[in-house]
Amino acid sequence: MIKMLKTLMWRGFGLLLVIGLALLWVLWDARPALAQDNTVNYTYSQLANQDFSEKNLRGAVFAAADMRGASFENSDLSYAILTEGILLNANLKGANLTGTLLDRVTLDFADLRDAILTDAIATRTRFYDSDITGADFTGAVIDTYQISLMCERADGVNSITGVSTRDSLGCKE
Repeated sequence: MIKMLKTLMWRGFGLLLVIGLALLWVLWDARPALAQDNTVNYTYSQLANQDFSEKNLRGAVFAAADMRGASFENSDLSYAILTEGILLNANLKGANLTGTLLDRVTLDFADLRDAILTDAIATRTRFYDSDITGADFTGAVIDTYQISLMCERADGVNSITGVSTRDSLGCKE
């Protein structure tokens, strides 16, 4: 009986050791994704009228930043976080916003001509009077009301993706 208990105890210890090592391996492998040492962080920054044209801002954080009149022309903002950002009159012409989080962003009067917003999340985001000519919204999550407003003025074809703005928004003819 004692020999059987010792065997079970060693097997249990071995199992715990294997599980512990597996967890360490998984956590160690995920470490770069958790650390994000090289992430540019402009949270709560005052960036009005700043020029970020032609910049690689992939994965950058602009949460609650004031970016009125800022220029991001032809910049890579893919997978960036712009939550609660203010982009009134901002220039996003030709910007890559693929997979970007644009939750509760104000994009009124912004220039989004030829921008790529594929798979972006733009819930509770305003696009009032923004120029969306040639913008690609394929797979983007946008409030139905905003889509209906954008469909009234949607026009053009994106020069990079070849997708029409109307088709990417799902506008009815």
